[in-house]
Amino acid sequence: MILFKAKFYILYLFSYDSNHIAMIPLQILEDYNCIAKIYPKGGTVFNEGEAPKFYYQIKEGDVKMFNLTEEGKEFVQGYFNKGKSFGEPPLFGEYKYPASALCLSECTILKLPKVNFFKLLKAHPQIHLNFTQILCKRMVYKAKIMKEVSIFPPEHRILTLLNHLKENTDSDKDYEVRLTRQQISELTGLRVETVIRAIKKLEKSNKLYIKERKVYL
Repeated sequence: MILFKAKFYILYLFSYDSNHIAMIPLQILEDYNCIAKIYPKGGTVFNEGEAPKFYYQIKEGDVKMFNLTEEGKEFVQGYFNKGKSFGEPPLFGEYKYPASALCLSECTILKLPKVNFFKLLKAHPQIHLNFTQILCKRMVYKAKIMKEVSIFPPEHRILTLLNHLKENTDSDKDYEVRLTRQQISELTGLRVETVIRAIKKLEKSNKLYIKERKVYL
C-alpha cells in the first residue's frame, strides 16, 4: 500500500490560499478564445486516463484531483481554488491524465484548447516562465512527499506538508492552515484519527498551535 501511495502521490502542487492570484490574466485567456463552463457540485472535469485537450483555470469554485484504488480507496493529489490552474503537466508531457478532477462546489472553469494554450505561452514568455517555475516546485514537492510516505512517522509527515504550504506564501505572519483534518488525512495517506493525534502531539512540542480549532504555524 505504501508503494502505491508513493507512486501516485501528489503529482500536482497543493494549491489553496487566500490571495486568489490568477495563473493567467482573464483578458489574455479571452484573447485566445477561452470558454467559461459551469460545472455542478460533484461534476467531473476530466477522468483519469483521458487525453488532455484543454488548459483549465478556475474562475469560481473549488476542485480536487484524486486517484481511486481497485478497492475504491481515494487518494487526493491536490485541492485547487479560484485563480488556480490544474491538470497542465499532461499538456506539456503528452500523456494521459494520471488522476481525475472533481468539483467540490459549483464551479466556473475557463477552458482553453491545447493548441491555443501553447500559442499563448509562445507569445507571453513571462507566463511561460511562471509555468516552468511552478512545475519545478511541483517536482520538488512530489520528491519530498514520496520520502515522507516511505520513511517518516505521522507527525513529521504532517509538519512537512504544512511547512511546505507556509513556505509558498508571501506573508511573514503566523500561517493559518486552511485545511480540515480530513483534507490533511487525504493528502498524507493517514487516517483522520491519526492526524488528530499527531496534531495534538505537534502542539505539545510547540511545533504549531491551535486557536479556535484552527491550526497555525
